[in-house]
Amino acid sequence: MVRNEARKARSSETPIVGGLPDVPGIVAVMQLRPGLAVHLRGLADELLVNDIPGATLTRAERELLATAVSGANDCFYCMDSHGAFASELLRRTSTVDVDALVDGIKAGKSDGVGAKMSALLSIARTVGYNPRRLTREDVAHALEAGATDEDAQLAVLIASAFCVYNRMVDGLRAKTPGSPDAYRARAAEIAEHGYRDARVRSIPK
Repeated sequence: MVRNEARKARSSETPIVGGLPDVPGIVAVMQLRPGLAVHLRGLADELLVNDIPGATLTRAERELLATAVSGANDCFYCMDSHGAFASELLRRTSTVDVDALVDGIKAGKSDGVGAKMSALLSIARTVGYNPRRLTREDVAHALEAGATDEDAQLAVLIASAFCVYNRMVDGLRAKTPGSPDAYRARAAEIAEHGYRDARVRSIPK
C-alpha cells in the first residue's frame, strides 16, 4: 500500500528540467537526444536480449535483475516497465504466480526464484547500492548455486546500467505512469522484438 501511494505521488510530479519531451521515463531521454537513444537501446539489447556465450540467464531473468535494481533505487518507471517485460516473458513460459513474484522482486525479495537467481539478485542489488560491498564470497556463492562467470558478469553489468537509466529518468523527473498496467502493450512488443526494433512503438501513458 505504501509503495502504491509513493507510485501515485511520483506520477503527479512534473519535470524539473525544461525542454523535456512530453513522454514518460526513458522515452523522454531518447527523444531528447536521438543519438543517445541508439546507445541506450543498444545497451538494453546487449544486456537483456542478445545471446551471450556462457550465460545461462534467460531473458526473463535478466529483466528481473533490471527490475530488482530499479526497485532498490525507487525508480517506478524502470521497475514497473521492466517488471512488465519480465512478466510478459514469464507468462510465455507458463510460470505461475507471476504477479506475486515480480511484486516481490520490486520490494527487495527473492521469493519464487531458485538459489542461483537469488544469489544473482543479491549481487545486482549490492552493486546498485554500493559496488565496493560486493565480495568474492558473494560471487562464489552464486557460482556454487549454478551460475556461470558470464551470469555473474551480467548481474554486475545490468545493475550498473540500470543505475544509469534510473538516474536519468528520476534526475530529470521525467513523467511516470501511475499504474504498472500502463506498460503492457510495450511489454508485448519488446518480448517479440527486443529494444532496437522499429516495431516497438507503444509508449506508456
